[in-house]
Amino acid sequence: MKNYVLTVSCDTTRGIVAAVSGFLFEQGCNIVDSSQFDDLGTGKFFTRVSLFSEGASRDALMEGFKPVAARFGMEWKLHDAQERMKVLLMVSRFGHCLNDLLYRWKIGALPIDIVGVISNHFDYQKLVVNHDIPFHHIPVTKANKPAAEARIMDVVDSTGTDLVVLARYMQILSDEMCSTMSGRVINIHHSFLPSFKGANPYKQAYQRGVKLIGATAHYVTADLDEGPIIDQDTVRVTHAQSPEDYISLGRDVENQVLARAVHAHIHHRSFINGNRTVVFQPSPGSYASERMG
Repeated sequence: MKNYVLTVSCDTTRGIVAAVSGFLFEQGCNIVDSSQFDDLGTGKFFTRVSLFSEGASRDALMEGFKPVAARFGMEWKLHDAQERMKVLLMVSRFGHCLNDLLYRWKIGALPIDIVGVISNHFDYQKLVVNHDIPFHHIPVTKANKPAAEARIMDVVDSTGTDLVVLARYMQILSDEMCSTMSGRVINIHHSFLPSFKGANPYKQAYQRGVKLIGATAHYVTADLDEGPIIDQDTVRVTHAQSPEDYISLGRDVENQVLARAVHAHIHHRSFINGNRTVVFQPSPGSYASERMG
């Protein structure tokens, strides 16, 4: 049996679930996990269906589903659940997220194919090469930024990259690159209430007596750090903790949030819904199989 994932988004109307499930029944498929969301605010409908097919091939299912999709004006894809996404990591000088993703990948907790790591510094070259992953040093300055981004896109194109993960990559991507890679770049950054920008935000947070440190993972858009949010989390801190404690706890929560966001994307659980996202959570029975691919 082959395992596929069907993702659908369209304008909401009656009969979508019945049409999808009816088609899969007619094709002899078995639905093992299904999630759907009807956004009454935007009038959009989203669904993700994990299914097994005993006989029909992917091509046959895709061809047969076209009339159903056309009837409802669907944007849809049928993914091979065993096919790993090709992921390109980008990092600057903070390596905690890079290290965490490499470890999860190495033990099989994050079933992806890492096709390379790009950095504007050499700090993690040895780490990356020791994992038998190509390392690309692409320095970025104000003068060479267009040329540097062209080199980045060359790596994306030559490796067939499906997803770019900014694992604390501290360079702002151009509007053109954000548009070209729309929905295919995930970023992670710290978040506080109130917010602190500029140099050493953790020290600023400590000086203001912040009690919650958070992290936000989002899709990258031209609006800096304001793209559709995929995952967030917080950790509590107290007056007894030092600025160094804030940094350590902040890095831990960044690791967890970024890993969850990447996990949601590679398993086709994340849908962009305007300025927001719809993220379907794995059921207890499906999480283990997704974890190990």
